[in-house]
Amino acid sequence: MTPLIEVTALTHTVQGRQLLRDVHLTLRRGELLAVLGRNGAGKSTLLRHLTGELGRRGVTVLGGPAHRPGTELARHRAALPQHTPAPFAFSVLDVVLLGRIPHGPRDTPHDRDVARACLDRVGLRGAEGRDIQTLSGGEQQRVHLARTLAQLHGTPGDRVLLLDEPTASLDLAHQHATLRLARDLCREGVGVLAVLHDLNLAAQYADRILLLSDGEVLTCAPPETALTSEHIRAAYGHDVLVTRHPCLGCPLIVSAG
Repeated sequence: MTPLIEVTALTHTVQGRQLLRDVHLTLRRGELLAVLGRNGAGKSTLLRHLTGELGRRGVTVLGGPAHRPGTELARHRAALPQHTPAPFAFSVLDVVLLGRIPHGPRDTPHDRDVARACLDRVGLRGAEGRDIQTLSGGEQQRVHLARTLAQLHGTPGDRVLLLDEPTASLDLAHQHATLRLARDLCREGVGVLAVLHDLNLAAQYADRILLLSDGEVLTCAPPETALTSEHIRAAYGHDVLVTRHPCLGCPLIVSAG
């Protein structure tokens, strides 16, 4: 099966400093791949290659270059940045409708129905008329998640969702709701790559974990293999105890430092 994303020998250097070094990875249909690593490990740089912002070599997304122009790729690949400024008093519905731009006119009754359905999926039913600037940071992030869902909605064939720390501004319940939604998308055939900081969330929800250390791939494997105390110490410089979650059976990471 051809991967949705394939990265081969990706290296990225800025002012003599290698931010990524010989990175290899694949993302398959229906898979949630979590990218972990300490601050400065290269996670966001890697994501910017996958969105086409950086580089021209070593990255294939949906069978072609990650940077190719036009709306075709935009209907199949959506990205949620860590921070999305809201400088204007747009309604929540209008923000979500921005995701429909690659599909043509975005103010049709169908597009509005899609936008409302996507807001429902992120738990914001009834918020479409609110000014986005009046929402909390976590609520705004969920609006932008709905925008990415609207962007992919109705696209036939393969789809990719790229998430940069999607749980960073969310409370506990919405962290899990967001990653459950990511798992639901995987069951619909979407390939999801998520940059995360919380090791236990990654252990619970990811199919595989790519662990970066100083721009290099330390491991890329299922949580049980990737999240060992040795790997975590090497990646983060911190001692942990890795045990088994008493309810879920996945790895449970506890600080031992």
